Amino acid sequence: MSDEERERDLPITDVGTLKALAHPLRLRLYRALCVADRATASQLADQVDEAVSLVSYHLRKLAEHGLIEEAAAQSADGRERWWQPASDGVSVRDRDFRDAPEKAAAHLAATRLFHEQRADLYRRYLDERATWSAEWNAAAPDSESLFRLTVTELDELRAELTALARKYDEKGRAAVAAGDTEGREHVALHMYGFPFRV
Repeated sequence: MSDEERERDLPITDVGTLKALAHPLRLRLYRALCVADRATASQLADQVDEAVSLVSYHLRKLAEHGLIEEAAAQSADGRERWWQPASDGVSVRDRDFRDAPEKAAAHLAATRLFHEQRADLYRRYLDERATWSAEWNAAAPDSESLFRLTVTELDELRAELTALARKYDEKGRAAVAAGDTEGREHVALHMYGFPFRV
C-alpha cells in the first residue's frame, strides 16, 4: 500500500486487536516503525535491544491484526523482510469497549500501557534535555491548563486540537516528501483532557 492509500487512523474496535497492540514490546515496535516508516526486524531489534527472532514474532502478530504490513524491499538483499505501518496511526475509543466488563478491562489496561510508554518517552527527553539546543527546549511545550467545561465543550476542544495537530503532521510530511529535512526532528505531542473533581 502506498503512503497515499494509507488510512489516517485505523480504528481499533475489537479486543483481539487491542490486546495485540497493548503488549509492551509490540507497542514499542509499532511506535518505532511509525517513526522509521519502514524497517526490518533486525533494524527494529537494534532499537529495542531484543533478539531478531523475538522481534520478528511480534511483528507477525501485529501484521495478523492489520496494524502493520509488509513493505516493498528497500535494498537488493532479497532475504530482508521490510515492514511498514498499515495506517498513519490508530485510534482507540472508550465507547467501543464499554459494552462488556472484559472489554472495559482490556481497554483500561491498554490505556495505562499507552500512557506509561508516553511518560517514559517524555522522561527520556527530560533526561536528555541538556543535549538539545536552547531553541528546541524553548519550543517544546510543557504546560497545564485547568478549565471549567461541559462535556460538549471538551469534545469541541478535542476536535480542534486534533485538527491542529493533523495540520502540522501534514505540513511536516509534505516537507519531508519534498526533500526539506534540514533541521527537522521527530516530535511527540501528547494531549490529555479529562474531568476531575477536587
